[in-house]
This record gives sequence, structure tokens and C-alpha cells, in this order.
Amino acid sequence: MALLDIKKAGAPVLKQVCTPVHKIDTKLKKLLDDMAETMYEANGVGLAAPQVGVPIRMVVIDVGSGLVELLNPVITEREGSDVDSEGCLSVPNIFGDVERAAKVTVEYMNRNGKTRQLTAEKLLARCIQHELDHLDGTLFIDIAKSLRREESK
Repeated sequence: MALLDIKKAGAPVLKQVCTPVHKIDTKLKKLLDDMAETMYEANGVGLAAPQVGVPIRMVVIDVGSGLVELLNPVITEREGSDVDSEGCLSVPNIFGDVERAAKVTVEYMNRNGKTRQLTAEKLLARCIQHELDHLDGTLFIDIAKSLRREESK
């Protein structure tokens, strides 16, 4: 596995609408593994492929209950509303209050090409929405109600 370079706000790839994953092969599975390793090393809870310079519809997430890999994810249901603070590995030291659905259902493929469905609430729901925004070229700073700088400790 290898650590990948996390692109920062201003990188053109972060504003692209990503293309669907068409072929799951060894190279793509290695990218999933490298993305997870990079996310853990950076103390993140989610990482989208465009954040490492690859404009495809793929994310990895771990909010503390195990790694979730989503290929070609689509949110099919949204319920409720919640405002909470978010940060992003591509926007260091900036945090903002973002309104998101409180509960979401997402359809996706796993690394073996099987279609799956996941219903999530709380932090996992927020993280799914945040990471899927990356796939459409949106950063949380584009939609935050307010922003603040906090230096890392």
C-alpha cells in the first residue's frame, strides 16, 4: 500500500464532476486500499477519489465502525435535517456549519461489483453526503452556513 497526495482546495480535480467506475480490477482495488491507508494516516473519516487526484465516483469512509467502500454511490432517500460542524482533508484548518439530511439511504457497488444499499444516520450520514459532494465538484466550504479557522494541535 502507499500513501497518496491529498489535493487541496484550488486543485482543478476538486471541482470536476467525476465519471462512474466502469471496471473493477486489481488497479482499482489497490487504489481503494491506498485511499483507506491515506485517510487513516491523515486522521480523516472519509476520502473521495478526486481528493487524491482521480476523478472517479468512489469514496472510502470509516467513522469508527469499520471501513465502508462506495463505488458509484447514489443517495436514493433523504430524511430530516441537521446542522453540524464539518472539516475536510482538502481544506486544512477550516471548519464550517453545514446543513445535511439527518438520515440517508445510498445505493452503491462494493469492491466486488455487487450492488448494495446502506441506510445511515448521524456522523455516517453526514460523512456520506460530504464525500458524495466531492464526486460532483462541491466542497463543504461552498455550502457552509459559516466558516472558521482552527489551527491544528
